[in-house]
Amino acid sequence: MVVVFTNLRRWMLAHTRTLTRITVFLHEGKVNQHKHQIKMSQQGYVATPPYSQAQPGMGGYQGGYGPPGATQAFYGHYGGTTQPYNAPPTAGMMKSPAAGMTPTPVSQYSQNVQQNVQQNGAHPHRYPAPPAASAAYGQPPQSSYNTPGPQSPVNSVAQPHLQRPPPAMGQPHMHPGPQSPPMSPQMTAPPMAGTPLSPPPTAGAPQMGAPQMGAPLMGAPPMGAPPMGAPPMGAPSMGNPPMAGPPMGGMGGPFPGSPPPGVGGFQQPGQFGGPMGGPQPGMPGGFPSGPSQLAGPPQKKLDPDSIPSPTQVIEDDQLRQGEQIYTTNIRGQVPPLVTTQFTAQDQGNASPRFMRCTSYSLPCTADLAKQCQVPLASIIKPLARLPNNESPLHVVNHGESGPIRCNRCKAYMCPFMQFTEGGRRFQCGFCNCVNEVPMPYFQHLDHMGRRVDFYERPELCLGSYEFAATLDYCKNNKPPNPPAFIFMIDVSYNNVKSGLVKMICDELKTLLEKLPKEEGSESSVIKVGFVTYNKVLHFYNVKSALAQPQMMVVSDTAEMFVPLLDGFLVNYQDSKAVIYNLLDQIPDMFANSNESETVFAPVIQAGVEALKAAECSGKLFIFQSAMPTAEAPGKLKNRDDKKLINTDKEKTLFQPQKGVYEQLAKDCVANGCSVDLFLFPSQYVDLSTMASVPSHTGGSVYKYNNFQVETDGEHFLRDLRKDVQKPIGFDAVMRVRTSTGFRATDFFGAIHMNNTTDVEMASVDCDKAVTVEFKHDDSLGEDTGALIQCALLYTTLGGQRRLRIHNLSLNCTSQLSNLYKSCETDSLINFFAKSAYRAILKQPIKNVREILVNQTAHMLACYRKNCASATSAASQLILPDLMKVFPVYMNSLMKSSPLVASTELSTDERALQRLSVMAMGVEETQLLFYPRLLPLHNMDPNSDVLPAPVRCSEERLSDTGMFLLENGHSMFLWLGQGSSPDLIQSIFNLPSLAHLQPNMANLPELENPLSKKIRSIVNDLLEKRPNSMKLHIVRQKDQPEIVFRQFLVEDKGLHGGASYMDFLCFVHREIRQLLT
Repeated sequence: MVVVFTNLRRWMLAHTRTLTRITVFLHEGKVNQHKHQIKMSQQGYVATPPYSQAQPGMGGYQGGYGPPGATQAFYGHYGGTTQPYNAPPTAGMMKSPAAGMTPTPVSQYSQNVQQNVQQNGAHPHRYPAPPAASAAYGQPPQSSYNTPGPQSPVNSVAQPHLQRPPPAMGQPHMHPGPQSPPMSPQMTAPPMAGTPLSPPPTAGAPQMGAPQMGAPLMGAPPMGAPPMGAPPMGAPSMGNPPMAGPPMGGMGGPFPGSPPPGVGGFQQPGQFGGPMGGPQPGMPGGFPSGPSQLAGPPQKKLDPDSIPSPTQVIEDDQLRQGEQIYTTNIRGQVPPLVTTQFTAQDQGNASPRFMRCTSYSLPCTADLAKQCQVPLASIIKPLARLPNNESPLHVVNHGESGPIRCNRCKAYMCPFMQFTEGGRRFQCGFCNCVNEVPMPYFQHLDHMGRRVDFYERPELCLGSYEFAATLDYCKNNKPPNPPAFIFMIDVSYNNVKSGLVKMICDELKTLLEKLPKEEGSESSVIKVGFVTYNKVLHFYNVKSALAQPQMMVVSDTAEMFVPLLDGFLVNYQDSKAVIYNLLDQIPDMFANSNESETVFAPVIQAGVEALKAAECSGKLFIFQSAMPTAEAPGKLKNRDDKKLINTDKEKTLFQPQKGVYEQLAKDCVANGCSVDLFLFPSQYVDLSTMASVPSHTGGSVYKYNNFQVETDGEHFLRDLRKDVQKPIGFDAVMRVRTSTGFRATDFFGAIHMNNTTDVEMASVDCDKAVTVEFKHDDSLGEDTGALIQCALLYTTLGGQRRLRIHNLSLNCTSQLSNLYKSCETDSLINFFAKSAYRAILKQPIKNVREILVNQTAHMLACYRKNCASATSAASQLILPDLMKVFPVYMNSLMKSSPLVASTELSTDERALQRLSVMAMGVEETQLLFYPRLLPLHNMDPNSDVLPAPVRCSEERLSDTGMFLLENGHSMFLWLGQGSSPDLIQSIFNLPSLAHLQPNMANLPELENPLSKKIRSIVNDLLEKRPNSMKLHIVRQKDQPEIVFRQFLVEDKGLHGGASYMDFLCFVHREIRQLLT
């Protein structure tokens, strides 16, 4: 049987809140005449189009999905073997239409090729790619979305063949592998009788029908600073022959008797019976030449606009909920997307700026959760920034008695507590324990059973608030001292020669004037200290009474100690003159130093000892040039072995070396010492080990390869300013409590855990997030819902001990359709990224990638089986409305550098992205896995409105265009070869693009509207994102353009990995296999 795809029809606007489906048709035909055309490659079967559109090693899926016969357990929400899909679902899981549920109308994807039909509600893409005549980018798809209309017969519309896109501009042709020649399409026909595509419902099984789904949710963004691309997916190529190797563990075998039916939910259109025209010779991924390649006219390729678009989902959500007030008074409501501009109004549940969930309706039973495989998790950013138009958190002070808590579970007073007996008692919403109300806290109840001071007490009516902590919450029952910042500068040869040491000293003179302070305070009470080091450490006494700073040297790095206590940590304002003097002297002091070796672990140890002696918490800012090779504790050796790539031992490259650094991290957390590391390497530095202390203490890691003051200086200084000035809490402990029936089981973040419940962080800033996974330990009730309370105990910038409380109530459901209606794609991707990035420390990357595909297929297959309309064809791919762009984000995650086994990628860069993502919130991972691509060439310079982002694909670029791409870590300004001289003159003050200098990192400040507008957009993005981004200006077809193309995540990965289209097709095949 030959499987032929049909084009996906335009999917409707998101605010229709309907299901999406993609239609696939089976075509029966003769395969024997093509058997000789199917070749076996080293990577498994590479089938004929439309399945294997990618070259082996580029977009194709490597053969052999895991070891033979292996059943891979999910490392995600519910571990264990996969649930087979031919068993009837648990009784009571879905109500049948007979029980009163109306089947939901769904929006079906399929493209109408009748050009003369007017499509209602079409939204053409604002900046389509150039016309077909443009050899550079091929035929651009015209994007339009039509509203639901009469459904065409499934086999009535013939559509163009899939065709390989032209080569990417400036992209090297990859070495061709064995590939399959094109096959002739077969006549369209209905599915073959007697071959059911999904099992008929058994007695008692639920009918397929689903209530109308919620608003579409946006997904997550493309991968970070390291090159993007993904290794071959370790999966059989998508094609007609049976899968090479065994079926995915626990997921059912291949289709009996014949190859599995079509992967993608699209019919492959074209001339009936005519041979498919092959790609042009020389195109990347072209099929070997053969007789059929020359036969027939060139065919149209599948229209990318016919599959769900993240940019459209984002735009629709902004139109529907943007610039509006989002009130949190409804249990289990799905909030606006992280990309949507809204104002949150706290009315009893925490703002989504503080807490987001993978689903806002939890399954009532563990069996239901295990069946759907949707992970249940919350992403908590406890100190998140609030916009100026939202009220800061109220601080509640109960005096010496402290906050009111449940006697049994220790949950804090919140809106979920129910007062009884005239206000003398309250029942805990988390454990149902009945508690006495302390007399000072007593208040009468009104006629509704609510306290009469309900609206006067933040802890009774708000979802987020703070308590002033008593001495019982302080170390040694003593109030904490104000925190300290210690600046530790590597003065080895490389840092001095590059000008970095002088740059740091000059910047600190102004930066120390802007130290962060408590809200409402006139000045900062943070103390500061200074250390320089190479093979030895230099401590400086900057006491205000001194005329000159004093240096003390510690050369015994094996037994680190702080040689002075009084005068090392000082108030900046008091000692400003002495500190200025010191910062002037340091560059000259070491100007002639030839010492190239450095230490590292003793530097952290010195900081810990200094903070311990001062009895305060704080942060170390370490500026390190290279791997520590000097003889001292923590000395490292180069272990970057490329031979380990693609082996079971590859995971050792991401594992930190045990011993010294492991103990250091524990010491740092115990003493409230956070570490921020700024690295300026010219070669491998074993970042996995060097960054292990920052990644366990709530710190951050910044890396500037081959640092040059001229091109990288401003980028580094922006990072330093943001890092020093951001709101932050110290010596933090976080605990997440839940109502009965489920509990927090796993935690992901820049955290340390001494036990299974307390999340310890030496510091937590406004950008750090902790992802918490939940599992059932009993059944949940639909009436009572599920409650989550996050309590963060921390020390403020002013040295006060506070408790920050965030409360959230979720729905519980026994209907799978309600669960999928409440899913949030962005949060799901955040969870999957952190789960996968932790898993690669213990499992081969190939297995982790396999698990991601398995769980993606499982979640969508469960939806297809239990929630889709009973009238939908078995061959259709139907996606939940709020997860319709989930596949593009999952594919982008799988192409991210930590999950790409390529020897061309830097091990340090892969380790850096892995550690960075672990501490990210939902907004950051969304942007990382799907970058923003802004067309600037047609922008009105006098308008305040930003141009609408376009999809991250080469097809959206144009030869005459100018595009800005950013993902929170990297920023590119891409210029087409045909850019007009006027455009170049306006922005760069150059006569033409040919005069543009390579490695240009800044835009010149010109006095014309376009220049001002573009610089304003760039500066706004740099200000808005947590990290600074270096601007890379690239010209079409120049060598640096290859780096830019790694961020076009809908296309095939440079280092392997499928395009969005290919991945969607492959996932559909897996879903079909599960359902058969």
